[in-house]
Amino acid sequence: MKNYLKFENEIKNIEAEIDKLKDPFNNEGISTVDTVKIDKLQSDLDIKLKKIYSNLDAWQTTLVARHEERPKSKFFIENLFHNFFPLSGDRLFGEDKSSIAGLANFEGNSVMVIGQEKGDDLDSRIKRNFGMMRPEGYRKSIRLMKIADKFGLPVITFIDTPGAYPGVGAEERGQAEAIAKSIECSLSLGVPNISIIIGEGGSGGAIALASSNKILMFQNAIYSVISPEGCASILWRDPKKTLEAATAMKLTSKNLLELKIIDEIIIEPSGGAHRNRDEILSKLKESLIRNLNELTIMSRQEIINHRKNKFLNIGRNQTISNGDLSSDELFSGKVNKIFNVKNKIKSKKTYIFGLIVVTLILFLLFIQSLFG
Repeated sequence: MKNYLKFENEIKNIEAEIDKLKDPFNNEGISTVDTVKIDKLQSDLDIKLKKIYSNLDAWQTTLVARHEERPKSKFFIENLFHNFFPLSGDRLFGEDKSSIAGLANFEGNSVMVIGQEKGDDLDSRIKRNFGMMRPEGYRKSIRLMKIADKFGLPVITFIDTPGAYPGVGAEERGQAEAIAKSIECSLSLGVPNISIIIGEGGSGGAIALASSNKILMFQNAIYSVISPEGCASILWRDPKKTLEAATAMKLTSKNLLELKIIDEIIIEPSGGAHRNRDEILSKLKESLIRNLNELTIMSRQEIINHRKNKFLNIGRNQTISNGDLSSDELFSGKVNKIFNVKNKIKSKKTYIFGLIVVTLILFLLFIQSLFG
């Protein structure tokens, strides 16, 4: 059974009608398939998909990025690479099931592959911790990236996580330190590293593996410092303001390409990557080949400088919010109140200083009267 998002009701109705026509034995009095009508409905469906998915707002894009049928890291690793040999454990604590990593062949060359995996059904999602990595997952990634650097293997990472796991055990084992070390390791690699944001790129949990020479992003994926729900709860104190938060955060691929945070958008099939997995697989393969060819001709120092300059140039020419965060009355009103109090204090500083001096003199006289 297909899963539909709230804005896909028209698509759901058309597909239901197509399925009914394709199975005439479930309909009383019908014994043949009406191919003409099916073709007409299929054409209507294609038009409707293009219309809806070409006008998604930031929150709708977030819902598509989280779609449970969306292809995950495991799918891409199994279908893009050959002779995948999984490597496990961080050599400190244990294995993190939310991370799939190992050696593989890509177009005849050896590479190191690391993927954040959410899982395809409830059991696998629980096993994979919904793609939220723990410290041992990041430390395993560091260990494997160092191996890749030692043997001159390009590193390819698949990003798909709501964020790093925030549990007590993870914090006790040094979650923040593990993320910071992973970012440091990614930035210092002398081999090409490419990250592909295939679904959610959430917070430090994503950037820990996305500090790369090239960041590729699926058209309907998202990449942000916090979830829209979390942002709305903190800034507006209203979790229902998810659309305003998602818009202000500039988390869509189009926004991020304009800000030069990502390097390339991989266009998805109409209706999202889950509707045509073969097409998105082919486009990703083509992009990976092109970008790897561009990076592998560079020397070790050129690769390091390329990555360093990429991150140093982010945000130099354009700010991220452009005033969007302060446009809401609830938020901007509080900021204005702070500045009003500051201005009042500045305008009456002589009066306040005199009041402090008088108070101090009276206090000294009181102390003198007590002990005099």
